[in-house]
Amino acid sequence: MNKPKSVDIFTGRRAANPPTLVRELDDTHRAAVLRHFLTLEADDRHLRFGSPTSDAVIERYVANLNFSRDALFGVFNDALDLVGIAHLAYVPPEKDSHRSAEFGVSVLHDSRHRGLGAALLARAAVHARNTHIDTLFVHCLAKNRAMMHLAQKLGMRVEFAYGDADAYLILPPANSQSILHEASQEQMADLDYALKANLKQSKQIWRWFYEMQSQP
Repeated sequence: MNKPKSVDIFTGRRAANPPTLVRELDDTHRAAVLRHFLTLEADDRHLRFGSPTSDAVIERYVANLNFSRDALFGVFNDALDLVGIAHLAYVPPEKDSHRSAEFGVSVLHDSRHRGLGAALLARAAVHARNTHIDTLFVHCLAKNRAMMHLAQKLGMRVEFAYGDADAYLILPPANSQSILHEASQEQMADLDYALKANLKQSKQIWRWFYEMQSQP
């Protein structure tokens, strides 16, 4: 099998719209991750996990997530709900030191067509590059057209076989630009999260104050 071309995910271009801020997740977000996956409709669960997926299966999946081994990224709305999640699962290195990671993504229905999937993939690719991953790949159902369109849009080579699809992206080695880019992205996402958390808390306080004032 011929290897896909190496693609540099840094173009230097500025997006016409405000960037989607993607935050790296940790164990404190496990409950929010679970709520996100349980919110997915049956068809979306099938596309995300490759088969019909019950609540019990999702609960086990989230319970077994290892935030120290893998990397997860999320997009939060103003209510601090996770509307998009990317999972970067590291594959144990082979004898030739070839290192790869599998990418999986899900976006809630009401938050689609806003570029969240592309932002999550780009964020995961930068992180993979900076953690010495040389191949990023996606394995999904061939009918998952949204995922295939996203993969092709970001320069991944797609192959189809027996109802499944695989997409590959060869990542260049990390450099000072990629490390600085990821650090700045994380700082902006942290600031955005803090502002949303403060706004949410302020709304709760004002709601409580209003309710107290309304009581006879």
